[in-house]
Formats: sequence, C-alpha cells, structure tokens
Amino acid sequence: MKKELAYYTIGGALGWSQDWFPRGWMRLGGCAAVAACDVSILLSRDDGITSMYPHDTSRITREAYLEFSEVMRPYLHPRWSGIDSLKIFIDGFGKYIHDVHADEFIRLDGIEGTEPWEEARDAIVAEIDRGRAVPFLMLYHQGREFDEYEWHWFNLAGYDDEAEDGFRVKAVTYGNFEWLNLERLWDTGYEKRGGIILVNDR
Repeated sequence: MKKELAYYTIGGALGWSQDWFPRGWMRLGGCAAVAACDVSILLSRDDGITSMYPHDTSRITREAYLEFSEVMRPYLHPRWSGIDSLKIFIDGFGKYIHDVHADEFIRLDGIEGTEPWEEARDAIVAEIDRGRAVPFLMLYHQGREFDEYEWHWFNLAGYDDEAEDGFRVKAVTYGNFEWLNLERLWDTGYEKRGGIILVNDR
C-alpha cells in the first residue's frame, strides 16, 4: 500500500522552505521549528485542534506562516549545537502544546534511532494511517545519498510498503519531497542517532 498525507501547500511548494526565513539563524537552524509548525497546521486543519495554529488553515500564506514561526521560535530556537535530540524537541514543542491548551488532546512520544528500524516503520505506518505527519531527526549518516538530511529535522508525510527497493517514506523539507528507503535512512552507521516523534492521543 502507498499512502500520502494531504500536506498543505504555499504557492507551488509542499510546505514551508527554510530558505524563506528573513532571519539568518532561522534559515540555518530553523528546521525543528518548521517541523513543529507544520505538524501544528495539520493538527489544526485535520484534527480540529484549532489552538495549535492561529490562522486560516484553508489557505496558508508566507505572511501568516512567518508570523506563526515567530510564535514557535522561542520554544524551538536555533542554537549552536542544534536541536540534536528527541528530548529537546519534545520539551520545547510540548511546552507550546501545553501553552495553547492542546495537551488535553495530544502528547508527544519518541522512538530513538537506536531502536530497530522495524519499530519505527510500524509506528510511522500507524501515524500516517491516523493522518499525522512524523517529525524525523537525522544526525550524521555514512550514506552519501543522505548528505542533505544531515543534522536536520524534517517531516514524514507518507509511506510505500510495496516499493521494489523496500519500505519507503515520503520526506518533506524545503518545500519539496523525496521518497527514501527507511531501513537505509534509519541505519546511520553512527552510535549517536536521532529518531522520530509521535503525536499520540491522550
């Protein structure tokens, strides 16, 4: 089965691009905030948790997104070491969820990149089937094909379990998407790894 979320668009782009931020620090290190903003938009639009995004979800504009990103930035602000762990993301985004009174509906959990890839696959399928994007943290990876994803947060918005090259996920970032083999993506070859965030119901 191949399943894709109905992600939002801005112009002809799929989601937001970090390159559109006016602040240099956000262009360089705003990926975690982007992942959280995108999840917030989808939760507001598709799950009816309207406090997660304070603007019209039927038409996302650059101006509205920039305004929203400034709200999210203090919770997941760029830093020298980057937001390089699931805990930092969960703590920051979790505080935003609490502050907008959405924690009565949802909670954040994580699966560390040191866990078997099959556990991540099953969780991703369950999340996508529920209509929820999956924030993914990539740290260093020995595979050259993943160079553009190193030290980066991005969202997974689909899966394909019938692909010839194995189970694939749809990675959304910088206003575009790419289908990636999850087993290869997950096995970075390094001891320190990222992982995925799950938005679960209370």
